[in-house]
Amino acid sequence: MEIFFEIHKDLPREGPGNNESTKKSFSFLKQLPLNPRILDIGCGPGMQTIQLAKMTDCKIIALDTHQPFLDELNRRAKRKGVQDRIETVNGSMFSLDFKDDFFDIIWSEGAIYIFGFGKGLKEWRQFLKKGGYFVISELSWLKQNPPEEIKGFWKKNYPNIKLIEENIQIIKNLGYDFLHNFTIPESGWWDDYYIPLKNRITLLRKKYKGNIEANKVLDQELEEIFLYKKYSEYYGYVFYIIQNK
Repeated sequence: MEIFFEIHKDLPREGPGNNESTKKSFSFLKQLPLNPRILDIGCGPGMQTIQLAKMTDCKIIALDTHQPFLDELNRRAKRKGVQDRIETVNGSMFSLDFKDDFFDIIWSEGAIYIFGFGKGLKEWRQFLKKGGYFVISELSWLKQNPPEEIKGFWKKNYPNIKLIEENIQIIKNLGYDFLHNFTIPESGWWDDYYIPLKNRITLLRKKYKGNIEANKVLDQELEEIFLYKKYSEYYGYVFYIIQNK
């Protein structure tokens, strides 16, 4: 884990996404209160958190287990002048400690997979107001029958990846109103995530020259980048906009 966090230190994001997709997702949320309460689960260094704070006069609780990410989010929020709208909390998505029916929006970009898509939507519901919104981005198959190489990679790394239609059915089965979904553009993988990640790996190659274990981790990160370039038509991060009616 030490080298994992060293690889991911100081990246703009900790997963695919971009501000345009965050703004697009937010545009589907209607009749919000003047000062909505937002919980951002698995916020990382908080690119999306800051974007949300810039778009609405809100109060955001940004939750993550890695304190250096939260420290970076606080620094960025101060530079952008939105620190008064964001409270960082070092905590686990597995043991949320908030009042029931407290949040107008529960937001999570690229993190719910840790908990489980359906499980997260079910167990976090108690913290969401009636009429409130879930906005979730989740790795999803875009096509059926992907090639064995990429199918095998994700079977190993995220065996619960599902088709968009399957995730929508999970949402409906839980009694939510499914409002919309869209796939983030390929630029959302490259500009603020894979390109900075690849540059970081290049630097660490020099630092860990001859270190077999460290280079094995670097190779795994590069493999993911290579496979996305080769098979991006088959999978992507999909935003699901959901209402708790």
